[in-house]
Amino acid sequence: MAPRTDFPPIRACLFDMDGLLLDTEDLYTICVNLILEKYDKTSLPWSIKAKLQGRPGPEANAIFHNWAQLPISESEFLTQLTALQRQHFTTAKPLPGVEKLLGDLGRTRWWDVKDQSGAKNGDKGSGDGKKPQRVHIALATSSNSANFAVKTTRWTELFSVFESHRRVLGDDKRIQPGRGKPLPDIYLLALKTINDSLEEGEKPITPEECLVFEDSVPGVESGRRAGMRVVWCPHPMLKREYVGREPEILAGRMGEAGEVDTHQLGEIDDGWADYFPDLTSFPYDKYGIVVPPAEVELDESMKVDTEGGLVIQEVKSAAA
Repeated sequence: MAPRTDFPPIRACLFDMDGLLLDTEDLYTICVNLILEKYDKTSLPWSIKAKLQGRPGPEANAIFHNWAQLPISESEFLTQLTALQRQHFTTAKPLPGVEKLLGDLGRTRWWDVKDQSGAKNGDKGSGDGKKPQRVHIALATSSNSANFAVKTTRWTELFSVFESHRRVLGDDKRIQPGRGKPLPDIYLLALKTINDSLEEGEKPITPEECLVFEDSVPGVESGRRAGMRVVWCPHPMLKREYVGREPEILAGRMGEAGEVDTHQLGEIDDGWADYFPDLTSFPYDKYGIVVPPAEVELDESMKVDTEGGLVIQEVKSAAA
């Protein structure tokens, strides 16, 4: 089919975390392989790891144990794994392009800042005939709260672009058991956290105005099922594992969710999803995103509270 090209500008970017923002997928493999080696088992192959990525803990653990057949209970495995993860996850670091991408997107809140007359910066235009707008950001990760805290302990400032109420984690009680990725619930909830906190009078963001960033195959399907556009940025070894099947992955048609209605899926080459080897030199124009110049960060209205993960917009005229 001919790819769609008449998309509206992106108004929200929704991010996975593991293997997309942070290099924790390789660290996870190290931890698992240490346990497998301890019990004389073969190392975790990418054919299995690919099925674990992006899924909530319980579902991923079931797939892993069915393959590994370890001579210990699942609870004992988790005890050992948790201890290793606490040791290794603290060394996690951002993947290439992530810091600039999040910084650029976070800076788009400048377009929402108002002057003394109450006019938004975005309403004045960007100088090239475009009417820029803020790109709202939310996190949608299958990592639970404890693991999230360990993985991000050195990156508080980086993750401050995700306001605390716009972070959906793997143990979020609003997501029903068994409804994690590749089902769409986590991304629909992430969008809801944005729409519920928009400025009064701002038009709610629709799914097709959202751009999901994912590294996993189940995560891509989750975004596609949510009716959103998707950027797929996989680990090089995952890409190699699925070579030749990229069009199916981008359409969300790998069958990761099992027997469900196919009308929720995309079509091959429909233009809704794109592959990128990494997040460096991200093509904002392609998605209708306008990033303001770096010097706007010097403005008092752009202060960020890195402790609470809350973006603060202090408008000087608001004191009146």
